[in-house]
This record gives sequence, C-alpha cells and structure tokens, in this order.
Amino acid sequence: MNAEEPRRPDPDALLVAANKARRGRLKVFLGMAPGVGKTYEMLRTARRRKADGEDVVIGVVESHGRRETEALLRGLEVLPREPIEYKGRALMEFDLDGALARRPKLLVVDEYAHSNAPGSRHPKRWQDVEELLGAGIDVWTTLNVQHLESLVDVVLRITGVRQRETVPDSALSRADDIELVDITPDELRERLADGKVYVPETARLAADNFFKPENLTALRELALRRMAQTVDDQLIATMREKGVEGPWAAGERIVVLVGGDAMASALVRTGRRLSDMMMDAPWTVAHVERPNQKPPSSAARARLREALKLAEQLGGSTVVLTGDDVVASVMAYARRNNVTQIVIGKSRDSRLRELMGRALATALLRQARGAAVHVVTERGDDDKDAPPAARSAMSAAGWRGHLGALAFVGIAGALAGLLDRLANGADLAMIFLLSVLAAGLAFGLWPAITAAAVAALVYNFFFLSPRLSFVIGHPTDVLTFGVFFVVAMTSGWLIGRIRDQARQTSNRAAAIASLLVSSRRLSGSATRKDTAHALAEQISAAARAKAIVLAPRGDEIEAVAGAPELEDLGAAAMAAARWAWEKGEAAGHGTGTLPQTSWTFWPLQGVRERVGVAGVEADALRPGSDEEKLVLALLDQGAVALERADLALAAVEAETLRRSDRFRAALLNSISHDLRTPLSTVLGSTTTMIDYGEGMPAATRADLLESVREEAERLNRYVGNLLDMTRLEGGALNIREDWIDVRDVLMGAAERVARRLGKRHIERDFPSDLPPVRLDPNLLEQAVVNILENAIAYSPDDTAIELAAYEDRNNVVISIEDEGKGIPTAELERVFEKFRRMEEPTDRTKGAGLGLSISKGFIEAMGGRIAAASPIHGDHGTRVLISLPKPPPRTEVTP
Repeated sequence: MNAEEPRRPDPDALLVAANKARRGRLKVFLGMAPGVGKTYEMLRTARRRKADGEDVVIGVVESHGRRETEALLRGLEVLPREPIEYKGRALMEFDLDGALARRPKLLVVDEYAHSNAPGSRHPKRWQDVEELLGAGIDVWTTLNVQHLESLVDVVLRITGVRQRETVPDSALSRADDIELVDITPDELRERLADGKVYVPETARLAADNFFKPENLTALRELALRRMAQTVDDQLIATMREKGVEGPWAAGERIVVLVGGDAMASALVRTGRRLSDMMMDAPWTVAHVERPNQKPPSSAARARLREALKLAEQLGGSTVVLTGDDVVASVMAYARRNNVTQIVIGKSRDSRLRELMGRALATALLRQARGAAVHVVTERGDDDKDAPPAARSAMSAAGWRGHLGALAFVGIAGALAGLLDRLANGADLAMIFLLSVLAAGLAFGLWPAITAAAVAALVYNFFFLSPRLSFVIGHPTDVLTFGVFFVVAMTSGWLIGRIRDQARQTSNRAAAIASLLVSSRRLSGSATRKDTAHALAEQISAAARAKAIVLAPRGDEIEAVAGAPELEDLGAAAMAAARWAWEKGEAAGHGTGTLPQTSWTFWPLQGVRERVGVAGVEADALRPGSDEEKLVLALLDQGAVALERADLALAAVEAETLRRSDRFRAALLNSISHDLRTPLSTVLGSTTTMIDYGEGMPAATRADLLESVREEAERLNRYVGNLLDMTRLEGGALNIREDWIDVRDVLMGAAERVARRLGKRHIERDFPSDLPPVRLDPNLLEQAVVNILENAIAYSPDDTAIELAAYEDRNNVVISIEDEGKGIPTAELERVFEKFRRMEEPTDRTKGAGLGLSISKGFIEAMGGRIAAASPIHGDHGTRVLISLPKPPPRTEVTP
C-alpha cells in the first residue's frame, strides 16, 4: 500500500462492529475487592442518567445492608424478584423474563459473577446479561477482579481463597465500557473497620484474612493491569475499524523478528529483557516464511523451532507470517497490531547489499515510521553452530547435486557434438536447455543454476564460432548466446523452484496423511494398552526404527508397548526414561541428559497431566528433519489419546461407583424406613400383649396378633426382595428350567396374594389350552407375585385386577391389569428401575420400590420381555405385559 492511498478498515473489525451494533451496550464497574464502592458508583451514575430523562430500571442490586446504597435506590424503578423453590425454600432471584418484558433502555444488574439458584434458566448471571444484550438492552453491572476465570489460580496463591463464582475472560472482553472503581488499600481497610463493608464480627475476620494490606495491594495491581489491557485492546480494535495504521505509542508492544540462524535464541532473550525494561510490555516473536526462497536447512528449522519454543517458555507469543518481502510483511503486522518496538539481528549481508540499501536492517530502518528498531549485532556462524556430522552431510548433499548437474551438461555436450557431425545446422542449444531442466528436476534450484551457467559456457566454447574459444565472432551469435544464457538461467531457476516446492508439498501431504491415519487408529483405541500399542507402531513407522511406550504404574514407569516388538531396556535407558517422566524434558541420546544411552525419550504431555514416556532408537531421527517433526506431532496426538483412554476408564469407574453409591444409599433408606415401620408395629404389639397379659380382651389380642402376622409377612417380603436384588446384582441367579404350564404358575401366584387383596378381587382369563414353555417356575411365579402386589398397592378398593394369559405367533403373553390412577407417560421407561416408586417416600405401605425391578430381572434372565402401558381405561389404569418365548415347532420327518 502506498502512502498516498487511503487507509482501508480491517474487514474483520468492521464485522465485529456490525455485530455489536445489533446488541445492547455492556458497561462493567470493575474493582479490586468488595467494598470499594462499585455498586454505589454505578447507582450514582444511573441516577444522573435518570435525571436526564433516560429510561433506567434496576434489575437487581445487592445492598448488603449498606444504608448509603439503599438510599440511592429510592426514586428508581426496581423490578420485583422471582421466587425459585429450592430444597423447600423460596430463593429470590433476578427476574430475567420480567426484564425482557419491561425492556428498558438501561438495566442495572449487580454482581456479574453471581451464581443463580438451581432451576433458573441460566446457571450464571453473566449468561442472563448476555441474553439481555442480545435483546438490545443496555446493561450496567459490577465485578471484582478476583472473579475472572484466568485469575483464579493467581488469586488463590495471593489470598489463599479459591473463588467459586467466576466469569470467563471472554465475557469481560466483550464489554463496551469498563470503569475502574479504585481506592487505596488503607482506605478500604478503614471502610471495613467502620462497618461499611461487613458487620463488625465478619469485618474483623476479613481484615485478618482476605483484606490484609499485601493482598489488597496485589489485587489492586491485577485490577489496574486488567484495565490497561482492556483499554489497549479497545485502542487496537478502534484503529483497525477506522483503518488507522500505527504505531500509536499509547503503550509499548514489541515484536522480535527471528530466522533460522544462530542468533534466533539470543534475539528471543533480548526481547524478553526489553519487555522487562518496559514494565512487562506484551511481546511477540515473529518469523517470516518466504515462498519465493528455497526451504531452510534442517539445522535452520531446528534452531527456529527451539527459538519459538523458548519464546513461549519465557512468556511471549509467537506468530509465523508469510510473504515474499520480509520487510513489508513485518511492517504490515506491526501497523495492524500497534507495534512500537522491533528487534532484529544484524545479518551477514554483503557490503554491496548494504550500499544498495537491500540489507534487512537498512530496509527496515527506512520503512519503520513511528517504531523503534533495535539491531542486535552479536551473530553466530551457522556452520559452527551445526554439528560436524550435519555440516559434512549438508556439504556432501550439495556437492552431489552440483556434480550431477555437471554430468547432465557433459552428456548434453556429447550429444550436441554427435548431432553436429551428423546433421548440419541442428539447433544444439535446445539440448543444453534440456540438460538444465533435467538438473533442476533431479537436484533442485542451485544445481540447476550451476547447470545453466556451465551449459552456456560449453555451448559458447564448443559450438559458436570461433570454436574452442570464449570469443564470439558473429554479431548474431552474441544475441543467440545472450538469449540462450537468459533462457537457461530462467528455466533452471523456475524448474528448480518448482521441484523444491513440489518436494515440500509432497512431504507435507505425506505427513498429513500419516497424521490422519494415526489419528484414526489412536481415536479407535478404547483402552490404554491398545492406545499405547497403536502409538508405538505409528512412531516406529514414522522413524523407521524401534519405538517403545512407557506408562506409569504407581510411583514408577514401565514399558507397556513396543514396535516391532517390546524390548527390555537397560539400566541407563530406564534412567533416561525416568528423567523424561519426572522432569517433563527429553532425555537420552542427542540431548543434554544421559546422552550415552541408545534411546531418545520424550515425555507424553496430555492436556491436563503427563501420561507417559515414548522412546525411539538412537540415530533414527535427524534433528530438524521432517521425520522428527512427524514423530513429535505423533507424540502430541498419542499423549491426548492416552489421556482420553484414562479419562474414559475413570468415567466408567466413576459411573460404576456412582451407581453403587446410589444403590447403597437407596438400600440404607429402604432399611431405615421401609423395614422400621413393620418392626415398630411388631415390637409395639408384642410389648402390649406382654405388659397387659391375660387382662387384655380377646378381640384386642386377636387384632394385635393379626397386626404382628401382617407386618412380619410384610417384613419377610421386603427381606426377600432385597435378597433377590442382591442375587441379580451379583450375577448369582440360579435358573432351573423345566417345561411348565403358565396357567398353573399364575394360579399359584394369585393364591399367594389372596390374603392381601382386601376389598379388591382378581379376575382370571385363561384359554383352555396354552403351549408349555421352558423356564424356571419359581422365578416366574415370584415375578408375577411382585407385579400383583404392585397392582394391589396402587389400585383403589372395590376394583378388579385382571390376570390373563394368551399366545401370539412366537410368545406366550401374560397380562396383568389394574384400575389405579396409572403411570405418567414420562415414567413408563423408568418404572422398572430399582427403588422407583410413584408415591411420596413417606408412603410406607407401597413397599421398597424393588418389586418391578426384580420382576424385570427375572423375566429377562429367562429370555423373556416385560413392558408397561398406561393409561388403558381412559385416563387411568396400568397394564404390565410379560412375553415368554414359545418353543420352536417340531419338524416331523417322514420315513
């Protein structure tokens, strides 16, 4: 962009502004701690707005008994709160629907981080505010800095108090205005002592704990820093929206430009020191990738990767830019992000490049308007920085390419000489151009340029008159030679670049394909062992060497998977693996820790914690190579996959424990309530008969004895149900199958419950003939008895319970109907759960809620099915159906 061209706004910034225009505006009154006066200042400002004629409504304000705050509420419209029932109490919460219906211009909603009562639409008040803003209502709210999610751990270390109510930083970042309400720590402690924050007893405890001077000073610094960061972000957003290019030195921002040379790490440390001198100014390490240049060497890529990693470790951010012009790319980034300080290293430019103004430092100084440029003059030597083996390998690879290019030119010269003898006037230059193209395709950019230069000289020396001389005799040959030289150099440069880029693209595609395959394999592994095996195989394939994965077991780590096979590690290798596990750093061959071992180990760092260690055989990976980058990417994937497998196992164990706890709690509840009532009745009746003896009337004695028998039978049924459920849960159910007539079983079940029918009666509906079924008659009878007892418990007096049986195509079906009030549709799927009852828990006469669950377990254990339907008589009644499979029909064979 030229200086004369108008500056255009950033499209992304315009899109953000357009989205904000449709929302209400959010203003946050930010403070360092309770009692600084956030709510007071918010209400004072709201009263001024009200006096100016603006529609201001108080949604919710917590005065905490402060008289001056309550005085500011007088004369302002306050929305009534909404009662929400929770554990038998009515909690008064902010009425979100009432606020949306009232729809004021400005709504005051105190305590942004407040947690709503269970049963509210949103669990957090900041989510209520988001809905209000989406409806176009302006909202004012208050927030203490310790409630920001990103600062929870910091505040815990400062104050020793973990904040339970938090607000995501992204919610605060969306605020249109933030006003800092600030007082000194001494003033706040005076307010606390005067009872203006808490009641006296609470104030004394708070002054000795949370409100200590050092705590308040640290919290005040956090609030001021957060305020400064927000203002800086708003400044950059406004500059992008208005198309204003920086830098504006309202605050310092540093960018450190690094490459793949030996100075990269030194430049990063310089940026960190500069940030410290500028009061912890934000700093970013940037690298520019240039598509028009040949790819950097493996050593350069390794140094660049280490520099970017070091920047993140020192607290900086990193960015990789793309552009053919380094200076233009850096300056465009600097203007977009309001960068005021640029740090670069003094490159090894030639004197000619410096005189022509093409050196990086010179070009950057010429274009860096408004930004300071720091040039670090220390420099290293790439060749010295690389290990001797790597230098010799790079040198050998380069010489092989150039020798191959010379060989192609030699072959082209021999062919040209042969054609020159056989055919007079042949265009020999095309043969040399073909050699240049072949060198570019085979060896890359620089060998192709070498081939172009040598081909031009050979063509001139041997085939242009006068021959065997570099002198060009005819003027037309000068033009021919010039065109040939230009075409050869251009063709060699282009074909070399295309070849290098194609190779890069192919390598990246192969790496992506490998990562995709690995991701699928790792994601398909359900257990830690399977995941470890898959990871070891993928690492071994990528490194073309042996690989091993170690996982923790207690306080130690052990090898759990290997490829192509699991090997025993020696003492030195295990020591390196333990170091990688304990320190979270690479160890072994090629590192600074135990380099004499024959393995290289890396820690497997998951999202939450370290999950293991992976090792590769020594010398398998060249530092900075594509294979090493692929292996490191696989390690990251494998760590997350192992952590996911651990979490899945923990989730299963937690669910099992949760179900066990629920069963245990329900069992204890059943014992403490459902067994206590019959025991109390038995104890009371027997005690009465013992105390009064023969003097008790016979009718009373008979009535007491009947109560004892009924409650003892009831107690026996409860204990039997608990034992049956224990058998089902423990898998100890013993099924004794036999051929039976279902009608006999149903008649036996009806007789067992006859004494408990009361004023109800059972209607039987059995066909004259039913096919026999093979199952356990005792389990079937108990299942039917449980269902009948359930029907008796939930059906009114003077009603019928229908017990029927019939057959369909594949089953013998048992139907049990009652005329009770029925089961809600939403409960039909849950009615067979353990301890599930449709009545209140205080209704002791309905049983422990195990009968239907036991019936379901018995029927399914015998291969049958059970289901409930309700209502069946208009708006009431329940039908339970049991389907028992019939035996397959016999096939008669005619002799």
